[in-house]
Amino acid sequence: MVLSVFQAIGQRIGDTLGYNSLWLYIILVGPALIFSIVMQVRVKSTFSKMSQVYSKSGYSGAYAAAEVLRFYGITNVRIEQCSGKLSDHYDPRNNVIRLSESVYSSTSVAAIGVACHEAGHAAQYANSYLPIKIRNSILPVTKIGSYAGIPLAMLGLLVGFEPLVTIGLMLYSFIMIFQLVTLPVELDASRRALQVIDRLGMLRAEEEYRGAKRVLSAAAMTYVAALAVSLANLLRLLVLFSGRRRD
Repeated sequence: MVLSVFQAIGQRIGDTLGYNSLWLYIILVGPALIFSIVMQVRVKSTFSKMSQVYSKSGYSGAYAAAEVLRFYGITNVRIEQCSGKLSDHYDPRNNVIRLSESVYSSTSVAAIGVACHEAGHAAQYANSYLPIKIRNSILPVTKIGSYAGIPLAMLGLLVGFEPLVTIGLMLYSFIMIFQLVTLPVELDASRRALQVIDRLGMLRAEEEYRGAKRVLSAAAMTYVAALAVSLANLLRLLVLFSGRRRD
């Protein structure tokens, strides 16, 4: 049903813009890629700026994350330091929050915001948050789609077997669906983080709280950009395959 809607949209785009591969990439995917690059630059610059603003509470990123875990009554999650920059993540398989060197021991506004966000993900798992369960359930299909979707669709075109084209595109569409489900997961983790930061007074000045919110908002926009790129790529492929079926 969803794929049929996108196929109709893709055919309309093809009729309007033509079926030239290069032009379709420039017109459809180009703006989404530019938007993605801008958002990546923005999150890095915002994080860098807020890393120079230190909280009056003196909480480190690791301590702030631990406070969020305590707030939600979570006792089985460890907090570790990891290498890299902006490599912070929650590992649900091993129940570990891994914080980068610039977050783990830093008392900056940015560090507290990012660390609490990752602890927010741990809270989602502990509370059986529905969107994250949906995201995890489609992850295996998404991985298959990222590797096999396009080859299957191309093979279907070569042998003239349209159902195989449809299967390939359906598998590939799970990349976009995964990005779509990821967005509320990330927004909710930030909401949980900011809620606990506010309730526990981790950032005691209004400008500190606004700074942490800016960091998390900038990070959220990178997921919006990823969704835009996935959607643009899916539309481009639908237009190309629609054009080839007409040949």
